[in-house]
Amino acid sequence: MESKARVVIIGAGIVGCSAAYHLAELGWGDVVVLDQGPLFETGGSTSHAPGGVFSVNFSQMMTRFARYTIELYSGLATHEGPAWYPVGSLEVAWTPERLIDLRRKAGVAQSWGVEAALIDTSDARELIPLLSSRIHGALHVPGDGIARAVRASAAMAAASGEKGVHYYGDTTVTAIDVAGGRVRAVDTSRGRIEAEHVVIATGIWAPRTGRMAGIPVPLKPMQHPYVVTEPLPELEGETAEVRHPVMRHQDSSMYFRQEGDAYGIGSYRHEPLPVDPEAIPSHDHAGGRPAMMPFTEEHFQKALESAGELIPCLRGARLASAFNGVFSFTPDGMPLLGPSPDVKGLWIAAAVWITHAGGVAKSLAEWMVDGAPEWDVHEADISRFDRHALRQSYVNERSLQQYREVYDIIHPLRQAASPRGLRVSPFYEREKELGAEFFETAGWERPQWYSANEALLDDDRPSWAARSDWAAEGWSPAIGVEHLATRERVGIFDLTPFMKLDVSGAGALDFMQRITANNVDRPDGKVIYTAMLNDQGGIKCDLTVIRRGRDRFSVITGGGGGAHDLAWIRSQLPTDGSVEVTDLTSAQCCIGVWGPRARALLESVSEGDFSNEAFPYMSAREATVAEVPVLASRISYVGELGWELYAPTEYGLRLWDVIWEAGEPLGAVAAGIGAMDSLRLEKGYRLWGADIHTEFNPYEAGLGFAVGMNKGDFLGREALIEARSKGITRRLTPITLDDPGAVVMGKEPILADGRVLGYVTSANYGYSVGRGIAYGYLPLEHADPGTKVEIEYFGRRYEATVASEPLFDPSGERLRS
Repeated sequence: MESKARVVIIGAGIVGCSAAYHLAELGWGDVVVLDQGPLFETGGSTSHAPGGVFSVNFSQMMTRFARYTIELYSGLATHEGPAWYPVGSLEVAWTPERLIDLRRKAGVAQSWGVEAALIDTSDARELIPLLSSRIHGALHVPGDGIARAVRASAAMAAASGEKGVHYYGDTTVTAIDVAGGRVRAVDTSRGRIEAEHVVIATGIWAPRTGRMAGIPVPLKPMQHPYVVTEPLPELEGETAEVRHPVMRHQDSSMYFRQEGDAYGIGSYRHEPLPVDPEAIPSHDHAGGRPAMMPFTEEHFQKALESAGELIPCLRGARLASAFNGVFSFTPDGMPLLGPSPDVKGLWIAAAVWITHAGGVAKSLAEWMVDGAPEWDVHEADISRFDRHALRQSYVNERSLQQYREVYDIIHPLRQAASPRGLRVSPFYEREKELGAEFFETAGWERPQWYSANEALLDDDRPSWAARSDWAAEGWSPAIGVEHLATRERVGIFDLTPFMKLDVSGAGALDFMQRITANNVDRPDGKVIYTAMLNDQGGIKCDLTVIRRGRDRFSVITGGGGGAHDLAWIRSQLPTDGSVEVTDLTSAQCCIGVWGPRARALLESVSEGDFSNEAFPYMSAREATVAEVPVLASRISYVGELGWELYAPTEYGLRLWDVIWEAGEPLGAVAAGIGAMDSLRLEKGYRLWGADIHTEFNPYEAGLGFAVGMNKGDFLGREALIEARSKGITRRLTPITLDDPGAVVMGKEPILADGRVLGYVTSANYGYSVGRGIAYGYLPLEHADPGTKVEIEYFGRRYEATVASEPLFDPSGERLRS
């Protein structure tokens, strides 16, 4: 065995083999892949995966992973046969509600560029004649199919082996050597291998492997029943391995695939059966498969009944084989991917299904070789988790719920039931008194709206005060009340979940200039809006910076992506100790006081001068509110006059009470995140992770004003120079719905002349402009104001018009008054 390698990959299942294959394709051939059992007789999830690939997902990232994986598997085979069977997929609707949701899914398939169609019962039964006529229809994706994961693994190993990758089975990893904050070597039962990079691709064992390097891997292995029937008379004489499309019966949490003249059936229709990673045995070298556990018949009874309803010939069918396979879930149902935020040179690729393994490995290899993947993968980034989300109790509870809900109809605003109340601001009790409806973000309880504000609706309610069906979930007319009160008077917003960082030290200025796109070398007290870019010019983080002194900056970023942003910033720190980053998120609370009466409110409770001359827009200074010391920053995410007030957390309740009492005679209202989102869309303010992320550069996103090309070198500058020389071909564009009562939710396709131009990145109702608003990236030839487009929503096409931005207060006078 080699004693040195550039990369050691632990795990030779579908993920490990695919990672090695893609690294070799990118020119990194000095790779060693290790597995505890015999090669390609892996005891992990790859060994038993049924292989059904359903590519359409409401996550664009997951859909891309799947579509690329299909393309990859299509070209792989071994002497045993092909790795891919292009038979298509069906998702059947047993209920009218499921048919409606499949209509939504057909729309998102258009958004992501996947061929899919909603078909009627007769067309579905032509594809699978065994189907019951009771179904209401189905979603058909002809490009889907069935993968043979072990064959795919072996084929990729053979191809990468020709480029220098070495594979070793029957090799147990006993330790991962970490020193000085980076990985150094892997110790195995066959010797020690020094390595620059180590990839954990051990699937259900990943938490155990992670502990060897001192890092948590937040996933939970689960048992999952799968059976194969004896030969069915209706398929007698069937010689092909598979002809029927792979099928989901999501109303009963089941899936089906043809197995020659029999049928395979998998079920989630039972309470989760979690497995402790420590209890999963290692490969026993005698042909055992530790990820295949004894079948628990009692957890499959309801599934058998439902199977007989959907496919009548399965009633009473005998089972030829049955087992409980083990695979893993994460707290949010997404894979774990990317560099460890704690150990340099250590990479994770875990909680990955066969459906997505090729795309995940492609992204991992690009990340390792090129510094960033082609696609934005923040939903899978291992650094997305805050500290509480890495605790085993949290991982267990949320992961089990992901298993329960895997085939549910999930509204994008659905909230997890537990655990809740993990992180609350000092205003929490006051917010509850006002009837706050709390949504959870990164563990924080954030008011989405306040039911007390519903009483402020006039008897003659506006048309937007009533919604139904999908658009009514996670919404209240109080949002509109809070929106308009902020525009007309003043809104009080709890901004405590913002991540608040202190960046200081002798090298702080040089560091901040290097990692931000805008020029932050401004006078003390200046507030700067900027982005942090990757080497490809994509927007990695979106934030504001306050110059606090010669060698000190405050960095403010969104609460939902704070852990991700902090990990990125720390990954860029110089190694000489000249810069220190301190997370002050829990130490400081924050209130946003925004609206035309914000100045009057603050002047009534502070001795400071909040006049326009003394306290101009985009500046910050220390002040007091009553007795409370605050850092007041004159900036607004809602496009109104106002300030963000940062104070030590212990003063928070006093700060709220003083502002609340002073605001009452001015008509102030407590306002939630729902109103903030509609307010920011009217002003065209971008939301990171939706409107902007690493696939978009600042020029496409309309943020060229926040780029300081003349300040000197910074991350992504060369890529921006190249982008400017080529010229942009798309632009983030506001669109208003022609029907003043219409509203869409996001991710819907945007069309013109029957052709999909893009998709909705953000959407809400603009209560001040009286129209539904959508944003999306459009080709330049369709991005001019006045251009007519359509947005498809649950199969219905709404006429819409490209607008100029911002839609509200285009001159920005209200902000600067």
